[in-house]
Amino acid sequence: MSELMTPALAGAAAGLGVAMPMGAMSVLLLQEAMRDRRTAVAAAAGIAAVDLGYAALATAVGPWVASHISPVEAWVRLASAVILLVIAAHGLSGASPASGASAASGASVASAASGASAASGASPGSVSAPVSPPAPAPTPKQAPAPPARPARAFARYVGLTALNPTTALYFAALTTAQGAALGTGPAGAAFLLGVGAASLLWQQALVALGSLVGTRVPDRARVWTFRLGYGLVAAYALKIAFPLPALGFSP
Repeated sequence: MSELMTPALAGAAAGLGVAMPMGAMSVLLLQEAMRDRRTAVAAAAGIAAVDLGYAALATAVGPWVASHISPVEAWVRLASAVILLVIAAHGLSGASPASGASAASGASVASAASGASAASGASPGSVSAPVSPPAPAPTPKQAPAPPARPARAFARYVGLTALNPTTALYFAALTTAQGAALGTGPAGAAFLLGVGAASLLWQQALVALGSLVGTRVPDRARVWTFRLGYGLVAAYALKIAFPLPALGFSP
């Protein structure tokens, strides 16, 4: 049992590394949770299913690739580590307060636009009385669209998440570098169990957060999810990079 704990924990760390950074899918999931918790639970399961599917595909192919490139295995590990470090650096470069500021500026532009459109008509609560003819009676407000069915939400989020190639590249680099460790069936299954459980638990935690507080997640909290998630990716990269390959120079 103890020999399976290591790949399971490795899978959990890998699953959190890809799931924690709060990008576009996380915001969509929070909005889904505000509308209907049942559909959000299904949507979260769809995101975790794609993470698990990519991890399963990479775990099936990675050991085969590693077994055919054993003479240069150290160099493959180093190349995989570089890919993971690039993914982490790219993610961390967006984990700055500037990203929150840009979102805020976008929101202010949207509110300014809505304010301008409201000013073009007869806006309620204006200071001066309008000199134009009385505005027509307001039309009744549209009823909010009914929430999607859970099965539909699951399929929608599977499709949206699968379009992200970074997830596939992430797991391909991880499992190719650890081909020998994941070569046995039980170890690979434990790794996948860790990936699926960690991703699903994180997505369901977002659903609970969305149903409680909505999308008003502070920018600082979002930045820290990026730092923690991509920090795990960077730590993984350093772990698989060592020991470094020998240059092979003879004295």
